[in-house]
Amino acid sequence: MTNKISLIIKREYLTRVRKKSFIVMTILGPILMAALFIVPTYLATMGGDTKTIQVVDETGLFAERFENTDALIFKPLAMDIEAAKELFPRSGDDALLYIPMTELSVPTSAFLYFDTQPTLVMRSTISNTMRREVESLKLAASGIEPEIMRSIKSSVNLMTIKLHEGGKEEKKFSEVATILGFVSAFMIYIFVFMFGSQVLRGVIEEKTSRIIEVIVSSVKPFQLMMGKIVGVGMVGLTQFLLWVVLTLVIVAGVQTAFPGKFQAPQTDQMLVTDSRIAGPAQISEETLQMDDSVMAQIAEGIRTINFSAIIFSFLFYFLGGYLLYAALFAAIGAAVDNETDSQQFMFPVTIPLIIAIVMAQYVINEPNGAVAFWFSIIPLTSPVIMMIRIPFGVPFTDLALSASLLVLGFLGATWLAAKIYRTGILMYGKKVDYAELWKWLKYKG
Repeated sequence: MTNKISLIIKREYLTRVRKKSFIVMTILGPILMAALFIVPTYLATMGGDTKTIQVVDETGLFAERFENTDALIFKPLAMDIEAAKELFPRSGDDALLYIPMTELSVPTSAFLYFDTQPTLVMRSTISNTMRREVESLKLAASGIEPEIMRSIKSSVNLMTIKLHEGGKEEKKFSEVATILGFVSAFMIYIFVFMFGSQVLRGVIEEKTSRIIEVIVSSVKPFQLMMGKIVGVGMVGLTQFLLWVVLTLVIVAGVQTAFPGKFQAPQTDQMLVTDSRIAGPAQISEETLQMDDSVMAQIAEGIRTINFSAIIFSFLFYFLGGYLLYAALFAAIGAAVDNETDSQQFMFPVTIPLIIAIVMAQYVINEPNGAVAFWFSIIPLTSPVIMMIRIPFGVPFTDLALSASLLVLGFLGATWLAAKIYRTGILMYGKKVDYAELWKWLKYKG
């Protein structure tokens, strides 16, 4: 029996890894994943076109407060707004900012006329500059020195430390754990759907081509189902490992080839300061210290991650989740004659996976709550939810219970799927409903 299953696994594995689609996705996948790291960093280092903004300031309070940068040039105009609007289309400039005189002592609105859509940087720079000036005017009107008000503003760095028995302390970094947990869970969600669907399509193809009649003359239906499930799972695992390795190689290669393009921008060059509020040197130093602190925490958070445990957990829950759902997908494929008929059975099977990914935000907010606990031990949702919880720290009893129930869930799903597979794999031309599936499950033998 074992020898026959191993032959089916080998056949399924070699047949799929030799397909052009496998080769194309194995090459294209790492390129796309590497692009997610490389492209945003590269675009952040690129300098955009310089934008010129005409300024008509009837209040006389703001025009001189706008500072020119490499990205934005402000051009104050000594004319009324109607004349400026008439000349603007022929000026070649990018935008016209109009700050009207109001009855209030401190204006709080402005109008930005444009020919082409203004950039986010342009709008945020104008808004922030006017906001700072308005705050300074309001503070001055209240008899409060702006410098004093700015000096009392402080940031609080809240460190989260888990206290173990015996007084042992362990720093926890929720932000890093959140990203790592969600990415791992989402990858399992995608892979289970992707490779589980391959099992379903493979069973339907063999059934409709009648090649299954030849195969089952040599092996039992259960052996065929298990060989197909494990073979496709090995294909998925191979592709995933190749994606990880090739993505790291591409990212490292690009960073080595273009080191200057992937350096972090200098913080002090990005600062927009107001000399009436505080000196540039003072703000630069405070901002740099804050930035260094955040980066240091992120680096420390990454160092504290037990990557070996994360990788082992990911592989276990990926394989467990895939084997469970692949068995159900194989049963569905055996029960129908085409993919269209499979939809009525696919939806109830995939609902738990969809619910798990929807509940991810609630689990991230309270990874040790009751909702997170129950969803992480139910086999149909545990592959996704437990991977979200693990980076935050999971009690060993929860982990052991979840893993045990997942294995039992896979065995139970395989037993149910085998009963449906054995009957449905050789049945053609009949529309199957849930009542018919229930009859198949009750067949003895």
